[in-house]
Amino acid sequence: MHPNTARQFIIADDHPLFRGALRQSIQHNYPSATIFEASDMQSLQQCVAEHPECDLLLLDLHMPGAHGFSGLIFLNGQYPQLPVMVVSANEKPEIMRRAIDYGACGFLPKSAPVDQIADALQLSLAGEIWLPPAVAECHEGGNADSDESGVVNVIATLTPQQFRVATMLAEGLLNKQIAYEMQVTEATVKAHLTALFRKLNVNSRTQAVLALGSLDVEAPGQFAPPARPGSKPLN
Repeated sequence: MHPNTARQFIIADDHPLFRGALRQSIQHNYPSATIFEASDMQSLQQCVAEHPECDLLLLDLHMPGAHGFSGLIFLNGQYPQLPVMVVSANEKPEIMRRAIDYGACGFLPKSAPVDQIADALQLSLAGEIWLPPAVAECHEGGNADSDESGVVNVIATLTPQQFRVATMLAEGLLNKQIAYEMQVTEATVKAHLTALFRKLNVNSRTQAVLALGSLDVEAPGQFAPPARPGSKPLN
């Protein structure tokens, strides 16, 4: 693939500094690329809906409006044709492997050097799965248990509104708070919750939160943005 081939990317991350650094890395490798940005799940859903033909989505694992792997799973369910590469400061090998198991086309650590970012982009655009070399050598899929797999299947079938309700439920919001955030009535929220409980095969908010919690990922610590092309990595 020639680097001047026109490509479309979406960068989804709530850190402006990291979005800017990643944008520069993409532009360095693909000068003709069109790049869109989103800072939370709501703006990302709108962006993907407007640009479903995008070649690659770079998704922060801890996007506001998502819960653990739920954003990745939901997007794969809504847009199965869209390659999604997870980007995260959480660099535990088991997290990387789970991301692949849940449909990601790769996992790019936020500490990755410039040459690794270039390799990750190239292989992902070629339809291959990219992981850091040390993790790729020992990747084994199929680690999710049956209960977790059931939650994954549910998340993949939720409507955008149901997904927002599920996320806010997992965050501990009450019905009236969810209704306020979504600008709908409490009756509408209750209807979404009823549908969610039925899909999850649970009978209470507590059971639903526990089920959704199986997709949680430990929040990462501080990270350094990727080095700009031609510069030294940040320490």
